[in-house]
Amino acid sequence: NNVMNTTATNMAASLTPTIVVMKLAKRNGGLPCLCIDANSLPGGRGGGSVEVHHAIPIRVMRAVEMQYHLPPRINMPQVQLELPFDRPLKTVVDRLKTMSPHIYIEGSMDGELTLRIDGDGASIRTFYGKLIPRFEDLEEDDESSGDDESENGEQENDGTSSSSSARKRRRKTKKTKTCTLKVDSRKLSACLQWQGTMLLGRSVGSAVLCMVKNEMLCLHCMLNPGTVGFFTYYVPVHYLSPDQMDF
Repeated sequence: NNVMNTTATNMAASLTPTIVVMKLAKRNGGLPCLCIDANSLPGGRGGGSVEVHHAIPIRVMRAVEMQYHLPPRINMPQVQLELPFDRPLKTVVDRLKTMSPHIYIEGSMDGELTLRIDGDGASIRTFYGKLIPRFEDLEEDDESSGDDESENGEQENDGTSSSSSARKRRRKTKKTKTCTLKVDSRKLSACLQWQGTMLLGRSVGSAVLCMVKNEMLCLHCMLNPGTVGFFTYYVPVHYLSPDQMDF
């Protein structure tokens, strides 16, 4: 991480388009390394170009070892919210972690997110509203099959009723999905480290917070441009009883 941050800082100083090439190669007598060659095009502040070269020693894993480094298998999330870039969570989390070792995260598919800590005689809440809910790969409702059957029945019994009106009535009666998680404040701050660096923050195109009840908090970040790739944080959570999950 330090090497990547140094490379990015040096490239940003030139304020010119940059070409970065990453490759696996052997250096220093056959030592496997991840080689990073970064070159900025001419036209910077000094009128010249900048070249940065790094060779990071690595250990090549065997194919049988891959199973120990795969992402954990988790259930489908109950809440998924896209984080805002104009209101970074890290600023608030860093303040809360000085007051409590744990942070409660309360999310709603209405686009609401609350960070909360509970102390002796005091409780602090920070509210984020108007977030974008993401419905892709979300946990399905138990009543979804029953709703579909009732909707089909309406269409068969009444030819004038449309599927759109039935869906609107279903949305009104359906309860909004919510989820509450308890996480270590330091771990949460660590996975938001990219928000504390302006250069790295611009490299992230979107960030989605996925909440799986009593199982995992996931932060999925897509790089900019999206063809570059992504990175995902998996933060374990503490078990909460049903009465502790009430907002």
